Amino acid sequence: MMTQLFVLCCFGRTEVIDNTLNPDFVRKFILDYFFEERQNLLGSLGSRLEKPLIGIPGKKCGTIIVRAEELSNCRESVMLQFCGNKLDKKDFFGKSDPFLVFYRSNEDGSYTICHKTEVVKNTLDPVWQAFKIPVRALCNGDYDRSIKVEVYDWDRDGGHDFIGEFSTSYREMSRSQSQFHIYEVTNSFLVTLLSCLVDTELSFLDYIRGNPSQPTSLHYMSPYQLNDYAMALRAVGEIIQDYDSDKLFPALGFGAKLPPDGRVSHEFPLNGNPQNPYCNGIDGVLEAYYQSLKSVRLYGPTHFSPVINHVARYASAVTDGSQYFILLIISDGVITDMAQTKESIVNAASLPMSIIIVGVGPAEFDEMIELDGDEERISSQGRYAERDIVQFVPFRDYIDRRGNHILSMARLAKEVLAEIPDQFLSYMRTRGIKPGPLPPPYTPCVLPANHPLLTRRVSRI
Repeated sequence: MMTQLFVLCCFGRTEVIDNTLNPDFVRKFILDYFFEERQNLLGSLGSRLEKPLIGIPGKKCGTIIVRAEELSNCRESVMLQFCGNKLDKKDFFGKSDPFLVFYRSNEDGSYTICHKTEVVKNTLDPVWQAFKIPVRALCNGDYDRSIKVEVYDWDRDGGHDFIGEFSTSYREMSRSQSQFHIYEVTNSFLVTLLSCLVDTELSFLDYIRGNPSQPTSLHYMSPYQLNDYAMALRAVGEIIQDYDSDKLFPALGFGAKLPPDGRVSHEFPLNGNPQNPYCNGIDGVLEAYYQSLKSVRLYGPTHFSPVINHVARYASAVTDGSQYFILLIISDGVITDMAQTKESIVNAASLPMSIIIVGVGPAEFDEMIELDGDEERISSQGRYAERDIVQFVPFRDYIDRRGNHILSMARLAKEVLAEIPDQFLSYMRTRGIKPGPLPPPYTPCVLPANHPLLTRRVSRI
């Protein structure tokens, strides 16, 4: 039986009804309620639950509505500025005090407030201040999702007068980066989009990834010591490679822009050879890793599913127990294709393979912990994984504080490989696969007394 090692290096909103509630109380209620009702919430129609607030006997305390929606990985933000022209006059004395309310449409067709502008006092031709909002908050990254905008005249008593409304989309507004876009609210009242400036938000990981030639990067190639990626690779790989007969390992990278055209890839060979991504031993993998850092540009997001599916294709072709595949993933970021990754793992759980994930750096690894499946078997679209095939370990938990890298790698290897034997045996046992026949026992050859090897003299100098 041969073990194959694949190496991979990584380069709900809430809505509260009744605005008189104490914000801290509401926040605590939502958190406590969500943890108690999360299964009912996610399984409810439209992922929406509505509950009355109780606490004061005989008094209606309002209603809380909790909606859940999977957030997209959109990292854009947009700076918008609007003005109005010839508003309707709503105040008996003076003019109007207009403001805008922006609503994001939800998956169930309802709308949720995502932004309010300031009130511009006593005017029928307001110019509102520019505001910046994440595109994820505006439309959850869906450029064509409807965005509703309502115009009100502010009243001190809270009974704001409705003036009119219009609908748009992020795609439509983004076309206004070079020209004004005019929306007709009523027959005479117009709202104009004066500017739309799109920007990409940098994340914490964008700063700590940085340039591999800089000491602040997790990929920093120090002339004096291994970085965390290299230490994790050597710690795990040097043990696993002893179970691979040919010591040839396909090594893939993900999360980078490739030369010459800057194409973003989540599945590229570290040695630059798509036809033959195999590296000779762990030293060969390390060499390919270092060389790739000199040619590619680190780039997010972090997608796991392409490489899991890549290894699964190999494993699906050999299910007789003659080979077992181990995918080692080393990553410093959160998973941005969580739903697809879960689906890939559930599918792979019936194949002869295991997945080791080593997290490096200071990021939060909540998604990777969820994939580990120690506390709850991973599932996707109602299907549960046949068995647990994932082991996740944050490297920072095993770093020796005195700087002893050999001890750090030994601790990591021990923890990472702890579950592999049980995962391997669970596959073999559930399929009734028995070990192959043992080689014949060694029988020493008895030479006759007059054999030349026994009678030959050894000459001395």
